[in-house]
Amino acid sequence: MKIVDIPAGWPETEEAALAVQDELRTRVVLDEAGPPPGTGSVTGVDVAYDDERDIVAAAAVVLDAATLDVVARSTAVGRVSFPYVPGLLAFREIPTVVAALESLPVPPGLVVCDGYGRAHPRRFGLASHLGVVTGLPVIGVAKNPFVFSHPELGDRRGDFAPLRAEDGEEVGRALRTQSGVKPVYVSVGHRVTLDVACAHVLRLSPRFRVPETTRHADALCREALREATT
Repeated sequence: MKIVDIPAGWPETEEAALAVQDELRTRVVLDEAGPPPGTGSVTGVDVAYDDERDIVAAAAVVLDAATLDVVARSTAVGRVSFPYVPGLLAFREIPTVVAALESLPVPPGLVVCDGYGRAHPRRFGLASHLGVVTGLPVIGVAKNPFVFSHPELGDRRGDFAPLRAEDGEEVGRALRTQSGVKPVYVSVGHRVTLDVACAHVLRLSPRFRVPETTRHADALCREALREATT
């Protein structure tokens, strides 16, 4: 487990964080297809908080994209680096998530976040932020929609409906990963197209609503938080 300090110069105010978002958003790459589903490695990242102790734990779990077997795991723990502000959650999580990724003994390949990319009020959620600062291809898979609604979608696995902004841009998709189960919400972070992102999510979700990457990372970050607070 890696212990993380808040980086020097990290934004301390909402105004400063918004300025960083504005600058980094210009670096998002949307015209790369990304790695083909079922090839190479895919890594899930997730975080858990202890608000009373002001601690955040991050986990990164690498899976073989073809077999979904776990290849490597790492964790990092640090102080929460920013107050809770809707739309700016990446500033609370990025330092520990990056530290967990950097501690992996193998390249992460495609990264899957429990959160948003383009499906964000400022088009720059955690998946986009993480992709820009690491240079990795990243997608966001959220359990609930943030500020975007969508039309009804079919009830079968693979059915989807677009999440659209007021200007008509398709910023993500509600995607049914299991028949008869609530959808997840997929959006592009960096260096992946939305079609490819959805194909990855379906391949990563053979049995459950959420991708295996998220399931493994969620369990590991909770374990790391327990270890850090006991």
